[in-house]
Amino acid sequence: MCGIVGGVAERHIVNILLEGLKRLEYRGYDSAGVALMESDGSLKREREIGKVKNLAEAVAKSKVNGTVGIAHTRWATHGGVTKENAHPHMSNNDIALVHNGIIENHEVLRTELQAKGYEFLSATDTEVIAHLVHENRKSTDTLLAAVQKSVKQLDGAYGTVMMEPANPDRIVVARSGSPLVIGVGIGENFVASDQLALLPVTRQFIFLEEGDVAEITRDEINIFDADGNAVEREINESTVTHDAGDKGEYRHYMMKEIHEQPAAVRNTLLNRINADTVIEEYLGENAAEILQGIDHVQIIACGTSYHSGMVARYWLESLANVSCNIEIASEFRYRKSFVPANSLIVTISQSGETADTLAALRLAKEIGYKASLSVCNVPGSSLVRESDLAVMTNAGAEIGVASTKAFTTQLVALLMLTVALGKQKGMTAELQKEIVTALATLPNKLEETLTMAEGIEKLAEEFADKQHSLFLGRGEQYPIAMEGALKLKEISYIHAEAYAAGELKHGPLALIDAEMPIIVVAPNNDLLEKLKSNVEEVRARGGILYVFADKDARFKGDDTMRVMEVPHVDPIIAPIVYTIPLQLLSYYVAIIKGTDVDQPRNLAKSVTVE
Repeated sequence: MCGIVGGVAERHIVNILLEGLKRLEYRGYDSAGVALMESDGSLKREREIGKVKNLAEAVAKSKVNGTVGIAHTRWATHGGVTKENAHPHMSNNDIALVHNGIIENHEVLRTELQAKGYEFLSATDTEVIAHLVHENRKSTDTLLAAVQKSVKQLDGAYGTVMMEPANPDRIVVARSGSPLVIGVGIGENFVASDQLALLPVTRQFIFLEEGDVAEITRDEINIFDADGNAVEREINESTVTHDAGDKGEYRHYMMKEIHEQPAAVRNTLLNRINADTVIEEYLGENAAEILQGIDHVQIIACGTSYHSGMVARYWLESLANVSCNIEIASEFRYRKSFVPANSLIVTISQSGETADTLAALRLAKEIGYKASLSVCNVPGSSLVRESDLAVMTNAGAEIGVASTKAFTTQLVALLMLTVALGKQKGMTAELQKEIVTALATLPNKLEETLTMAEGIEKLAEEFADKQHSLFLGRGEQYPIAMEGALKLKEISYIHAEAYAAGELKHGPLALIDAEMPIIVVAPNNDLLEKLKSNVEEVRARGGILYVFADKDARFKGDDTMRVMEVPHVDPIIAPIVYTIPLQLLSYYVAIIKGTDVDQPRNLAKSVTVE
């Protein structure tokens, strides 16, 4: 959510800033703005509601340009979607800044600043920072010093970039809880909230650490830690090749990314399994030593990543013989919890910057977890840097807000982790080989499952007038039902719930009628007969069923039950395979409903605030 781009160069950069914002559109936003230092040393700003293209049109009309500037896409938190609340914000035309995050003590600071004569023109927490820096600038020699003084007065999360006419050749950035990356160039330097924004101008990046403040000019990058000490941060070479502007033959990024899953899974598996087992060194040089003493796993995640963690709990306990708990990050971090001996904290996040998950990791370190491991898709992210071990999913950039390939590659990574832990707990060589053999077949099975698309597209037509739906699964398919329900509600806006099928008689049966579609995931496993009994409970009450079933599961379709045959797969990898039909269903239903598939209302791709 929210996107930041800024730069200091010898050339005019307004088009670079706008292109950067376009590359960050996938994160979700409702307004956009840009501020540039004009040749006469004055600040000029343009802001617009809606898409970046609206801002680009306004910039073209005003002919604003400059060699130093900042830009932003806003996802509303404090204050409605208005031009006044859009970034950049300014203080007396002396300070301009953009900001990601939430300032928790903004009300107190606002009152103090109003008492000093500052007038607030927006309802945002961000404007507080602008006026605070302006006030502190009166008693400091440089903008850098004013920012260093100001951040000590802020409670909350921020990634912020600012500039002033008094020093028109530089920008100052500060990061706490909200990611910022510096793009290193030749005779020019840039900053952004995501390296994707800067790939057209550089592949050299510095990831700012928690509490860092930096001053950036064309030729210099000076970084200071939270105590004001000058520090060096490593320059990293980006290997990202994704072009965020290319959907190829597909109408939406989501469908493109659904079809990229076989290739993404191959990348997740590459050089990490052999014919017999998982090559655990991929976790890190000391992985075997760290995992050897682990007796318990605590998984922390949010949203889709939480569902992948729920599947992993089944795998870890049934296959690796390791006890496991799974909890939503925002709940874990705000309650007092018991830490079992020899526990591993596993955090899962596509971006590696999810605010609640990152805070939960830091809390876990404080309260005595033995070691930490992250499952993530972004190298260099905060979650990866702050964990003892990391599993990169290698899914490639995911642009659609509704996660697809990030989810399936998380599942693959977690199944490999299950084997790596299981080896330390006495998992038999036969079981290790069975799991990696199933994983090796997975990309081809996913390709086969994608051939269901045409039939699912026709099936989706029956959802055109539906407002509610219920998803059912048992065992490790229950979290897949939850993920299916999440996808449907995210992009089609149909209210969807998921239940463990055995819970039907404990309340959900009251909802069953002909207007409530019931979607069931039914692989051919040990729970199939139990699931069939649950299906009959629905049919007896007039429900209409949509069953995604193994071709050997012997479901017979009729007027009350539509059966879609899913390719037969090893039960171990069935949760991953059965994800695909539910993704396709949600996509085609959203198309029928006419919603914005890639950027659904009110949602953001990367949730970097609480």
